[in-house]
Amino acid sequence: MSQLRLNPLNGRWVTVVAERAERPTDFAPRTQEIESDPARPCPFCPGHEASDPPAFEHLDRDGRWAVRIVPNLYPAFFGDEPMTVRHLGPVFTQATASGIHEVLVLSPDHNGSWANLDDRAAGDVMTFLRDRMEEHAGISRVRYTQAIVNHGREAGASLKHPHGQLLGMPFVPGEILDEEAAFDRFEGGCLLCTTAEAEMAEGVRVVYQDDLVLIVCPYWSGSPYELLVIPREHESHLDRASAEDLEAVGRGVRTVLANLRSVLGDLSYSLGFHTAPHNHDGLYHWHCHIWPKLTSVAGFERGTGVLVNITPPEFAAAQLQMVGSGARR
Repeated sequence: MSQLRLNPLNGRWVTVVAERAERPTDFAPRTQEIESDPARPCPFCPGHEASDPPAFEHLDRDGRWAVRIVPNLYPAFFGDEPMTVRHLGPVFTQATASGIHEVLVLSPDHNGSWANLDDRAAGDVMTFLRDRMEEHAGISRVRYTQAIVNHGREAGASLKHPHGQLLGMPFVPGEILDEEAAFDRFEGGCLLCTTAEAEMAEGVRVVYQDDLVLIVCPYWSGSPYELLVIPREHESHLDRASAEDLEAVGRGVRTVLANLRSVLGDLSYSLGFHTAPHNHDGLYHWHCHIWPKLTSVAGFERGTGVLVNITPPEFAAAQLQMVGSGARR
């Protein structure tokens, strides 16, 4: 029987269709390879740094860059103007899209991914991410910074080299406002601290855990093999998290992405970090979502906003636990 499950982070119902649970082999692996233009060398590979705008770099022990951040050449948010709203008609409203748009190059390895990073490199990515968010927080025109990683063409990646993006926006997006409201109305303390305790007590949806981080296929998963990464130390802002917590999250994300690849092949996915907006100090708990790109959003989902998940999270977690048992403790 199908079930409706409430996502307490945004207050929306999702539909879990247990009878249609897909076997991992039923999902087609990523087939659309991102082609490289031989006439245009990859701008993110070592040796081509001159083709990039000035960068922020994290160096390894040998003095070579390990993580880089460069300005996006085609920014969605750009400029120093304050956000000015103009009403052009009864239903026409626009504003200046000022802000910051940066590219986070995860590794010098053109053919790698977050799943290939070692412990040190995974921690370096998270530390560098924190440093840039801390910088954004000090810029008055930036109210929220969204960090994302898209892997694979189906997920929106336009270049094969492993990279993500940081978008410093002049407004707080609706998804984050919905989550803030959810934390405010939850009466049991912190929504995600309580979620972590409940998921650990049940155990069936836990994919990875250590003393600092918990990763689950959440009870309210809206898509197959969706993952929720919860730092176990309560902190509202990613840029205020401890180095130990950031490194643990980086390692955990690396491990579950490798597990996903073992079960489903080289799939496309999107990864997004949610953190409290800059200068907001209400109740919140920073976290990370991982959304594998295994199904399409069809007319019902677009027309209603109700997601339909044909792979119950309990089934997905069991598959990921089987390949990841050696990494859990």
